[in-house]
Amino acid sequence: MAITQGADLEIVEYLLSAEKERREVTKITDKYPNLTFEEAYFLQEKLIQQKEQEGARRIGLKLGLTSKAKQEMMGVHEAIYGYLTDDMLAFEWAPLEFNQLIHPKAEPEIAFFIGEDLQGTNVTAADVLSVTQYVAPAIEIIDSRYLDFKFTLVDVIADNCSSARFVIGNKWMSPTSLNLAELGMVMSKNGEVATVGASAAVLGHPATSVAWAVNKMGGIGKGLKKGDIVLSGAISEAIAFQPGDSIHSQFAELGSVSFTCK
Repeated sequence: MAITQGADLEIVEYLLSAEKERREVTKITDKYPNLTFEEAYFLQEKLIQQKEQEGARRIGLKLGLTSKAKQEMMGVHEAIYGYLTDDMLAFEWAPLEFNQLIHPKAEPEIAFFIGEDLQGTNVTAADVLSVTQYVAPAIEIIDSRYLDFKFTLVDVIADNCSSARFVIGNKWMSPTSLNLAELGMVMSKNGEVATVGASAAVLGHPATSVAWAVNKMGGIGKGLKKGDIVLSGAISEAIAFQPGDSIHSQFAELGSVSFTCK
């Protein structure tokens, strides 16, 4: 074990206090260089449990490293996942408060609204689509607690994959009513195009990304539940923003989602 008994609580408090106090901290692998993936997910679970004890409620999942190019760059062969809690949900009509964050960035994503429980280790993209009631345009605001957004893979898993906030657009569609594999996306900041992408960047199809998460969780007896929201992965690179900035993402026929920061 890279972490001794009791060190898990120390690490969780270290990360949670950084989030609450809105300050950067050095990555945990500086102290625990041999931390494993299994231990990182264990720490992530402990962190979410602590948030639940403080009043938060799990409402879904978010996926990371869903781009093959990003996986190759990081030297890994699979995606990662973290949890969404109800206090992460932000709204288009309410400005995001920058002073509640550290060094946020925005990522365009497709959100899946799960209509039935789904669990297993051989789940396919078709299975995911069969239980998805709606898909919607979304923006995830990531905000790593680590200094200068620099970390290893196990660091970011333990930190709940840099989860901070997410915004969902008001156009929800059945996944059978559009081609989810070929949705184009343009993200703008203050009216200027900042990044472009296509849904195929997410493991070829966003539902494939969600299926990976279900199968990964299935290995430890977990799965998706009816009512869960899943952010399937970034369609393009993340963009940083500051107070006064306005972010807008247009997802072809799926519609758009926006937020402003104050």
